[in-house]
Amino acid sequence: MLTSLLNLLVFSVFFLLFSSSSLSHVLASDYEALLTLKQGFHNSNPSLNSWNYSNSSSVCFWKGVKCLNGRVISLDLTDLNLEGSVSPVLATLDSLIHISLAGNNFSGRLEQVVVDNKENLRFLNLSNNLFNGGLAGWNFSSSPNLEVFDVNNNNLSSPLPLGVTRLKKLRHLDLGGNFFFGEIPRIYGEITSLEYLFLGGNDLQGSIPKELGNLTNLRELYVGQYNVYEGGIPKELGKLVNLVQLDASSCGLSGPIPKELGNLASLDTLYLHMNHLSGSIPNELGNLTSLVNLDLSINELSGEIPHEFINLKNLKLFNLFMNKLHGSIPDYVADGLPNLDTLKLWKNNFTGEIPRFLGQNGKLQELDLSSNKLTGTIPSNLCDSNQLSVLILMNNFLFGPIPENLGSCTSLVRVRLGQNYLNGSVPNGLVYLPKLNLLELQNNYLSGNLPENVDPVSFNPAKLDQIDVSNNRLSGPLPVSLSNFTSIQFLYFEGNQFSGPIPQSIGQLKQVIKLDLSKNYLSGLIPLEIGNCVHLTYLDLSQNNLSGSIPPEISSNRILGYLNLSRNHINGTLPVSIGSMKSLTSADFSFNDLSGKLPESGQFAVFNASSFVGNPLLCGSSLNNPCNLTFVPSPSRKSSSGEFKLIFALALLVCSLIFAVAAVIKAKSFKKRSDSWKMTTFTKVEFNVSDILECMKDGNVIGRGGAGIVYHGKMPCGSEIAVKKLLGFGPNRHDHGFKAEIETLGQIRHRNIVRLLAFCSNKHTNLLVYEYMRNGSLGEALHGKKLGGFLGWNMRYKIGIEAAKGLCYLHHDCSPLIVHRDVKSNNILLNSHFEAHVADFGLAKFLSGGGASECMSAIAGSYGYIAPEYAYTLRVDEKSDVYSFGVVLLELLTGRRPVGDFGEGVDIVQWSRVQTNCRKENVPLIIDSRLTAVPQDEAMHLFFVAMLCTQENSVERPTMREVVQILSEVHPNHHEKLVV
Repeated sequence: MLTSLLNLLVFSVFFLLFSSSSLSHVLASDYEALLTLKQGFHNSNPSLNSWNYSNSSSVCFWKGVKCLNGRVISLDLTDLNLEGSVSPVLATLDSLIHISLAGNNFSGRLEQVVVDNKENLRFLNLSNNLFNGGLAGWNFSSSPNLEVFDVNNNNLSSPLPLGVTRLKKLRHLDLGGNFFFGEIPRIYGEITSLEYLFLGGNDLQGSIPKELGNLTNLRELYVGQYNVYEGGIPKELGKLVNLVQLDASSCGLSGPIPKELGNLASLDTLYLHMNHLSGSIPNELGNLTSLVNLDLSINELSGEIPHEFINLKNLKLFNLFMNKLHGSIPDYVADGLPNLDTLKLWKNNFTGEIPRFLGQNGKLQELDLSSNKLTGTIPSNLCDSNQLSVLILMNNFLFGPIPENLGSCTSLVRVRLGQNYLNGSVPNGLVYLPKLNLLELQNNYLSGNLPENVDPVSFNPAKLDQIDVSNNRLSGPLPVSLSNFTSIQFLYFEGNQFSGPIPQSIGQLKQVIKLDLSKNYLSGLIPLEIGNCVHLTYLDLSQNNLSGSIPPEISSNRILGYLNLSRNHINGTLPVSIGSMKSLTSADFSFNDLSGKLPESGQFAVFNASSFVGNPLLCGSSLNNPCNLTFVPSPSRKSSSGEFKLIFALALLVCSLIFAVAAVIKAKSFKKRSDSWKMTTFTKVEFNVSDILECMKDGNVIGRGGAGIVYHGKMPCGSEIAVKKLLGFGPNRHDHGFKAEIETLGQIRHRNIVRLLAFCSNKHTNLLVYEYMRNGSLGEALHGKKLGGFLGWNMRYKIGIEAAKGLCYLHHDCSPLIVHRDVKSNNILLNSHFEAHVADFGLAKFLSGGGASECMSAIAGSYGYIAPEYAYTLRVDEKSDVYSFGVVLLELLTGRRPVGDFGEGVDIVQWSRVQTNCRKENVPLIIDSRLTAVPQDEAMHLFFVAMLCTQENSVERPTMREVVQILSEVHPNHHEKLVV
């Protein structure tokens, strides 16, 4: 017995030693393969420090490695931020069942990562890397058991692979977010094992094959997101009875929505937005009783909302905005959809009243019914459970009072009720809600006082950014509680009946940019404290009953660009210090009781004479009312007076002769030096051609381009200018570019468009003289070496809005409208306060006939910014500028150049679409890495606007006026102080 036990023990020890030796031998090959794999990583993550040469037997305990029976069966390096390449040695790990390299920055051709001889491989995830090439080199037949194949969000470019059809066990196929082109192969309808198919975010064309209807095991199907298909949605998709999610958004689909989609009883999400779908909404969609998310927005749908939608009891998101729907909003939207939290039906033709019990379900969070033809009153239950954050009902025919309980709805973030017929008073507390960011009540018939803040602890408007109550019938004093608006930037109170003094507390509005109190009955003095509003760029106190003198402290507002104090009872003299406000380009002091001599220095030389009319006691040479010194002769000194007049006349004659001689000498010298230059000024300047020529030295060059050279100069008067010299125009050639700029800028006066000061020319050269923009161009700020990292998010968003306003002026406020044709970041200039100015009108084009497009003789513009229809047809209209501006918005968001960073033939628009798959949750993937603490909602909003602007079809792009409006809906609460 003992002998038997000893024999058994010896055998066991021998077996263990043999097994250990075999195990070490097998692991040695996997060990070497993994170390070779690691050598290809450029920035090895610290978590891979366990991958070392010290002990080959520890392989199974390395990060991301799992073993079975002595072999590596799983390699998971997900989201380790690794870079570099993946060695083909991966193919030697022939026992792998699971491979995931997702969420890294691996590059190279994907064919090099092919894993052959992997009969047991079931899971392969290579998504979110930078692999390029195609899948032609992949031997799919070597992995017949593969169940998951994911290469989403790479740079793959080829037709969709046909070899995947040989994977009979494939359940999950994700080829999205790449540059696959061509049609969806019909043979994909034979991969009947598929449960998940993602083809979105590519460059696919053709039509959606009806054969996809054979994939009856499919639970999720994504075919949209910037593919461009012909035709419509195949009715055969109605056979996918197990489908839970269907996304065919943003892919150019046309025609009706097939009623067969009503057979998809398990459908949870249906996204068909941003297409060209037409016809009525099928009643059969009411059979989708599992539906939670329904988005049919931005199409051409007509008819009414089907009554059958009353069956969609699980519906939470319901978007039908930007269609051609009509009829009334069904009552069941309020009482028949108990889970509804988002309802957006704006920009349709809905009539009738808003359902009375809307919001009574206690779950409503976002409601936008704006730009319809709705009548009646605002329902009183909208915020019953304090969940409502967005309430937008503007531009309808609503009447009656604003529900009083909205004044205690602390969840509200954005309220837009303007352009209606609302009456009654503003609810107590509404202006002071703690989360409120935007409040618009303008153009209604509201009356009564604007309430004070009675509970500053619970109702502290710490986030309020804009309030607009203009053009109502509000009266009484301005609330002292205005001082609580610590983050307010835009304050519009004009066109009401406010009376009493302007509160001194207005000086506590440290962030205010635009303040308009015009057309009221305000009286008393202009408070000195207004000089504390250091960010103020626009101040309008006109058409009130203000009195007293203009406080010199107003000149403390160093970036003030617009000042209107007209039609008051202001007296005294004009403060000379106002002339030192170099940013002040527009001012109006007319129809007051000002007196004394009009200063002529600084900015006073820029203002029009009409800015001072209606002040009979104000004198000055520019007012045709010279300040003459009147000599009253004494009867006893008549002879002395006569002698004095004679002496004075002789002295005046001598001085005139001296000045005449000096002028002749100077003219000869000037003519010799400047070669018969002619100078045309567009505003009053304190320099001449000689001063301009003096600054045109190589050391003063600040820019060079195909059109010319730009110099920086400082004039003797202290002002700074930028001089643009056109290249390549000799005496016998026509200067079309300069003529366009002159004709355009000569009649433009806008805060966000660069100001042309003068034009100089001789028979050889033409010069344009601009106001100098100290911080250069937006392109330099974003892509140069100095400023990019310091140009923070708030400043970028502000620059985007300001540039949009400049283009909006060209498109909507000029007659005929002006198309810039070269909108780009290098043509958006930044002054010393980083305020944006649209510049360089050398390619500008006037469009007559209501803005109809015109055909150009050749493409003009800059590569990466040119709209598709312009490049193909040479036809240009204002929507061409909108596309280019969308590219600029993407530059602001990503910090990348429009072309050159994404591979040959790929621009920032295509790249952004692919990287995000048009999913708002993916927008953080493309945000400039130099930015910190970027508000995600603002980034997603900016991306949404950029995508609207860069639509392939120009008709689908918004106007610049709409762009300004949409951008202004969400913008930063604070301006960053840049350290440059």
